[in-house]
Amino acid sequence: MSKNAVKIVEVNAENWYECCLLQISEEQRDYIEPNAISIAQSKFEPTLKPYVIYFEERVVGFLMFNSVIEELDGYWIYRIMIDKHFQGKGIGKVATELMIAEIAKLPNAQKLIVGYHPENKGAHYLYSSLGFKDYGDRFGKEMAVIKYLNE
Repeated sequence: MSKNAVKIVEVNAENWYECCLLQISEEQRDYIEPNAISIAQSKFEPTLKPYVIYFEERVVGFLMFNSVIEELDGYWIYRIMIDKHFQGKGIGKVATELMIAEIAKLPNAQKLIVGYHPENKGAHYLYSSLGFKDYGDRFGKEMAVIKYLNE
């Protein structure tokens, strides 16, 4: 897969509906909110930045991060999902790398944090492959892993 085949674009009038139709696999349903809920949340919390993930010009996923520093003094990744028909192709990893590059442009961007359920093996594999580490932080049922941008 060519990294150039993946791009992220802010949610807009042309792509939001198609993004809402994307589906995750059955075993992932307990771990992630539907894209429509995340997009709605971003309208009420304007610091949240929702993006559609494209692969070869097709809408295949969604991601969202907060553009202000939060708990643990870092920028939080709120969502990343790839439609079940496009999983396992490396698209999520490339899209996450693109998102990290966007977050790195924000003021005082030194630390990225993402929370996920410890049993979510796909999330664990993705984030550990990108250098996120578990320092023992927990928020309810989720573990929070951290990536330092200057490492």
